[in-house]
Amino acid sequence: MDFDLSEEQRLLKESIDGLLTDSYDFDARKKYQKEKGGWSKAVWGKLAEQGLLGLPFAEADGGFGAGAVETMIVMEALGKALVLEPYLATVVIGGGFLRHGGSAEQKAAHIPGIIDGSKTFAFAQLEKNSRYDLGDVATSAKKKGAGWVIDGEKFVVLNGENADTLIVTARTKGAQRDRSGIGVFLVPANAKGVTRKGYPTQDGLHAADITFTGVEVGADAAIGDPENGLPLIERVVDEARTAMCAEAVGAMDESLKSTVEYLKTRKQFGVPIGSFQTLQHRAADMFVALEQARSMSMFATMAADFDSAKERATAVAAAKVQIGKSGKFIGQQSIQLHGGIGMTQEAKIGHYFKRLTMIENTFGDTDYHLRRVAEGGLV
Repeated sequence: MDFDLSEEQRLLKESIDGLLTDSYDFDARKKYQKEKGGWSKAVWGKLAEQGLLGLPFAEADGGFGAGAVETMIVMEALGKALVLEPYLATVVIGGGFLRHGGSAEQKAAHIPGIIDGSKTFAFAQLEKNSRYDLGDVATSAKKKGAGWVIDGEKFVVLNGENADTLIVTARTKGAQRDRSGIGVFLVPANAKGVTRKGYPTQDGLHAADITFTGVEVGADAAIGDPENGLPLIERVVDEARTAMCAEAVGAMDESLKSTVEYLKTRKQFGVPIGSFQTLQHRAADMFVALEQARSMSMFATMAADFDSAKERATAVAAAKVQIGKSGKFIGQQSIQLHGGIGMTQEAKIGHYFKRLTMIENTFGDTDYHLRRVAEGGLV
């Protein structure tokens, strides 16, 4: 297989790396966290100006028609810089639902706003008892005339505090854990009956718990089949998992670089601690873990072109397993090799480990995906 980037992909990588190098060092990130919503509208605007928010959308919808590899390149760069802006929630997940399931009218109404940076999205899926089961949905959507009435609660909705539009999973028929009878709905965040309680998460991002009380939406709010939305949900969530794998690789890469640099400059007994062979071995082990994670991230990215939905899902699960293992190992080693300073808020290395930990637990942890791999026949 050819793992080299094309000329266009190299230019994309140089563009996003250059933008983030200029505007997203660790001190700038701390300033952005204090802005309303916990991220920078100015940086979001720069991402829009460079066309990064329109990458995955078809040219007919105003985008660039880029694929999974381009998304991987962007997400890896965002991971290196610990970017706070809602690219995952808006472009990857929100955009994914519109690309794969949206009607022509829904695409026309929402995609231009994503591309120009004027709209952000949030995926309201997690419920109290659902854990990682995408088909465990108690929130209800009941018919009222031609439209729907949504009632229920969603938790830890990434970017839910600031999003303009919510993408909500709700049950239209059947029991709570039935695979059929699940719909996906576009709900304006300011709709009557929507209550949001926002808070910062451990990795510096923002989420919200959202209550829907008699929220009325029109017939045009349903994305795809309102009685068979789970295959669409699974496809988009697997794309989100793949994007997070790439983000994690970026975070691990930067963690390793920061740690090696610290080993070269921190002195003990009058010499840099990086001269101690045992610490060199640990850095080498970190490098191996990083390359394993990078390879599996690429595998998941290439799986986007697989014809079989089962094979795609199994490949993504396998990648998520390795990402979880590598992220935990590299994060823990980075903290220990930095010593006490690695535990402080002032040191960026701990923030990378926090983000890696959150990625490992988003849309299924390592144990969950190991079961998926086993069920898929890869082990």
